Amino acid sequence: MKTENILHLIAAGERRTVEYKRAWNELPGNLFETVCAFLNRDGGSIILGVEDNGSIERGVNPETMNQMCGNISNISNNPQRLFPPFLLNPEVSDVNGKKLIIVEVPSSSQVHRFGGKVYDRSNDGDYELRTDAEISALYQRKSTQYSENNIYPFLRLEDLRQETIEKARNLIRGVRPMHPWLELSTMDLFRQANLYRRDLTTGQEGFTLAALMLFGKTEIIQSALPYYKIDAVLKINDIDRYDDRLTLFGNIIDSYEELMKFIEKHLPDPFYLDGSQRISLREKIFREIIVNMLVHREYLNPIPTNLEISTMGVVAKNANRPLKAGPVTLANSSSHPKNPHVANFFVQMGWAEHLGTGIRNLYKYVPQYTGRDPLIDDEDVYKVEIGLPLALQQKIEQRNIQKNIQRDIQKKLESLSLRLTQEQMLVAAIIGSDSSVTRVEIGEQLGLSDASVNACIIALKKKGVLVRIGGKRYGEWGLVISPTTNENDKITKV
Repeated sequence: MKTENILHLIAAGERRTVEYKRAWNELPGNLFETVCAFLNRDGGSIILGVEDNGSIERGVNPETMNQMCGNISNISNNPQRLFPPFLLNPEVSDVNGKKLIIVEVPSSSQVHRFGGKVYDRSNDGDYELRTDAEISALYQRKSTQYSENNIYPFLRLEDLRQETIEKARNLIRGVRPMHPWLELSTMDLFRQANLYRRDLTTGQEGFTLAALMLFGKTEIIQSALPYYKIDAVLKINDIDRYDDRLTLFGNIIDSYEELMKFIEKHLPDPFYLDGSQRISLREKIFREIIVNMLVHREYLNPIPTNLEISTMGVVAKNANRPLKAGPVTLANSSSHPKNPHVANFFVQMGWAEHLGTGIRNLYKYVPQYTGRDPLIDDEDVYKVEIGLPLALQQKIEQRNIQKNIQRDIQKKLESLSLRLTQEQMLVAAIIGSDSSVTRVEIGEQLGLSDASVNACIIALKKKGVLVRIGGKRYGEWGLVISPTTNENDKITKV
């Protein structure tokens, strides 16, 4: 988390989603009461190294901070301490020369206990739920809020793609070679990641919807959710139909990679420096958009996930269960994931950022890529809309100018009794809009073979419509008529 964001959180004071604690040499004794409360409520940020009054006097001891971070990860992943476990990845930040530890805690789809006790969160801080009625109410709220926890008792390990499971392990290993999940068996990994669970209210046990969507074989996903699909389309030239289309029915880990390839195929990636470091604007932006489409989708809703690239811009849509319906801005953005366990798995693989960074990244990088801010709506259908990349906008504008020139030339040629074929007229129109165009490029635009293009050019030369100025290698075509020629003008070579 960047320094300005940390200072902003501290300046706004402690509240339901922000807590800071003193922690010079060791973790505060009540740290995991707050972690548990955040998991059970709306998530939030814990900042270690800050005094009760919001000042940063010493921060965290640099000599012990790595050990403290390790303890946070170990305790959060230990079902004997935090149950069910929820692996946290603290990060160290340098603020005004002092070290702070930032612990981002998402809202969880399950009810968590620390030390056998259930904690909840209010504006006044953490508090223990002591009565059965209070705990039952929390279970009820969670069960109606998250569908990723739905258990499929007849879903088996062999129904999941082993190649995708191994891919996930390798991605996690690339991010954290000593990750505690890497030494686990497949079943233990699923239990630790809360993808295989036992419902304490019904006694039902099995793989969850989250496990199915992350790793399921295509035919198994289609059997469980027959309406599920992801559609990506390109409509730049053929706006009535499409130029390219990708339809996916498989798990979201494999789908993420296919969608990123689709983006790389069709959208440019201009040179960009973030400070002194070169970054990929395309990757920064579309990783956030595609992760949001896949991770935060309401999978029990039959509305398909859709990504469309058109002359109007790029629009991504996914079925949603809105928390606060309406436009999403930097001021009102929430770090509340719709599928926390799916989101956490993407974080562990390095495909998603920590809480709250996605919206910030979009508002930071999209204007650099498209020239305007993104539009984000958190409705029953969650929608992210951005403009086309500036480079592609310029290309389309130039193409439209050329099309207008070609149209004008074609009309002028038709008005003159030259007895040209349709193909010859189209070739002449293209040359009229771009005198340096090559035979290969003409063929690509019109879908003609080299032989057909050559035949048209020879015919145009014989009829006195076309001349060559300069040599074959460095010369240009000369069209003996321009779009501004009057109808009564004679054709003269340029």
